[in-house]
This record gives sequence, structure tokens and C-alpha cells, in this order.
Amino acid sequence: MEKHKNRVVLVGGGSGGHFYPLISIAEVLTRQPAPEAIPALYYMGPTPYDTEALNKLAITYRYCPAGKQRRYRSFRNTLDLFKVMAGVCVALVQLFRIYPDVVMSKGGYTSVPVVFAAWLLRIPVVLHESDAVPGRANKFCARFATYIGIAYPDIAEFFPEKKTAYVGVPMRTELLDEPTTEGRAELGLHSERSTLLVIGGSQGAERINELILESLDELLPQYNVIHQTGADLFDTAVATAQSLITQTSLLEYYHPVAFMPPQMLNEALHAASVVISRAGSGSIYEIAAHGKPSILIPIPEDVSHDQRTNAYAYARTGAAVVMEERNLQDGLLAAEIGRIMGDQQMYGHMSTAARSFGMRDAAETIAATLVRIAVSHH
Repeated sequence: MEKHKNRVVLVGGGSGGHFYPLISIAEVLTRQPAPEAIPALYYMGPTPYDTEALNKLAITYRYCPAGKQRRYRSFRNTLDLFKVMAGVCVALVQLFRIYPDVVMSKGGYTSVPVVFAAWLLRIPVVLHESDAVPGRANKFCARFATYIGIAYPDIAEFFPEKKTAYVGVPMRTELLDEPTTEGRAELGLHSERSTLLVIGGSQGAERINELILESLDELLPQYNVIHQTGADLFDTAVATAQSLITQTSLLEYYHPVAFMPPQMLNEALHAASVVISRAGSGSIYEIAAHGKPSILIPIPEDVSHDQRTNAYAYARTGAAVVMEERNLQDGLLAAEIGRIMGDQQMYGHMSTAARSFGMRDAAETIAATLVRIAVSHH
């Protein structure tokens, strides 16, 4: 008799913070020593999000519509309610065809139809919540879950105790590799200087870009500055830097990058002494895994409450300081960098706190849970 091959459906989206942790889990699932032990993987959602990432791991995409319920009154909420119902119907058909052994949900509005349909079909569901405040989708879907992984211990109170575990955030394997001589050389850094790494997210952050550019005259005499600007903001950042830096010889210490793929980001994190970043949970865990003190500048609360909550939850560990975007004025960011770099005891405490927080095995933990549940579901 042919041995049953496990089937796992991945769902969750709307942003890279939902999608790429799923890819991290899939990477672990595809590293099984025996080929027959590697599960068949599927991703369901309104779009493939990143076709290249799916193809690399042989993940099959299946279309499933979804609707977003906004926090404010809008006619689109009514329209999207029909999308949710349509999504449940499509998910029922798709899941019945695949009939997976387990569904792995990362949350986000795209997950709701699939999780609900899985519950109707009695397919086990594993949830993961990355943020320090639970998303509405995960709070709703928790009642249907067999297992819930969380990234911040404080949010355990929002979920059933017996099926909730503190696991951290799954990270891409390339972000956990040891540094290489070649990778460091490609960054083009001056080894006699400390390095600052600025990451405003994959799309960049216009206000963080402005703050860094305004501070370059103070920073470049002392530090290398690696600056991920975002692809759309790269040309503007380069032109602005060239016009603002009064001592042009300092430009060799400024390293603007439109976007850093995982391998390059890993090398930059190893090289950095301090990281200036937005406060998405993925970024926080990547910084923590490398034991780097950080300055977090969350997206303003009227745009995203999650990042501010994440930032302060992480800062309470002693690993980071939080600077509110609205309070940042000329010289304040450079002064805070100088305070951290100038106090060895403070720097050491922040680094130790970061390493203590940075759980590196979340993807392995969740993958093992998926395999265990899948086997028991046969």
C-alpha cells in the first residue's frame, strides 16, 4: 500500500508580515531527510503574493477570495462581506479537493474563509499570531484552532490556555546564517568604524529616510550607515544625501540600498552595532536574533496600532528604545545613537536582552507541530 503523503495548506496574507513567516515554516517542512516525508504544500489566498517564493519551494497556489472588514463605516464593508461568504464557498471546494491533514494560518483577513471552511470539514487548524496585540482575524479564528503559537507572552490571555504556546516568530533560514567574509566585503564597509543599519521595511519609510538624511552630517564622521530606503524612494534618498552632506568625502561611508534580500540583510545585521527600524514583529525578531541594540520608530498609531504595541512590548525587555515619529526633531536621533554607543554597560545590557528575547527556532517548532497534527489526522 502506498504511504500517505501529508498535505499542508498555508494561508495568511495582506502583507509580508503574514506571508514570509509561512515561507519560513515551509522551508523547514521541505528539509525532511526522506523525500517521501516532505509534505505536499499549498498556499491559498486572493493572490499568490510572491510567486517566486512559492515556486522555489514547490508550493501550489490555489485561488480563494476574501473580504476585509474595516474599523470604520464604509459601503465596501458590505461588499466585502459577500467576498467573505464567497471565499468560504471557494475554500470549501478547494479544501475538499486537496483534503489537507492540517491548515497553517498566519492570520490576516485572507485567512478567515479558509480557516472557517477547514473547521466545517473537520480539518485541524494551527494559528500563529506575531503581534503584541492579537489581530481581529486570529481572535475570531482562535475558536476553530487546534494549536495557537504566539510571539509575545503577554497576549496568551486572549487565547485558550490549553492550546496556546509561546514560540516566537518564524524567520527565513538565510537570516539565521553565520556571516561570511564575502558577504561582509560586498557591503563595502570600512572595518575601523562601527556600523548603523537603517531598515524602514521592504517598502521603505519616508519619514525615517528624512530623519536619517538630515542626520548624516552628524553620523558619517563616526559611523558607516547602511540605509535601506525602499525601491520607490531610493533615487530621492541618494540625490538628497548628495545635496545635504557638506563634506563630500564622507559619502563613502553612506551605503544606500533600495532593498536587501535575506542574505544581504543577514550580513548587514551581523555587521551593525545599532539598528534603527520600524516595529513590525518580523523586524524585531530578526534584530533580536542577532543580539543588536535597536531604536524602534513605530508607524504612527493612527495608521497602525500594532507596531506601537510591538515596540513598547519589546522595549520593556531592555533591548530597545522607542522614539515616536511625531516627537523626532533635528539632532534627537543622532543623540540617542550616541547615548547607546557611548555607554558600554547600557550597550551590553541591550544586546543581552535582545539575545534573550530572540527565539530562533519558531519555524522548527511550528513545523514539528504541523507534522505531529498531520500524522494524527490520518
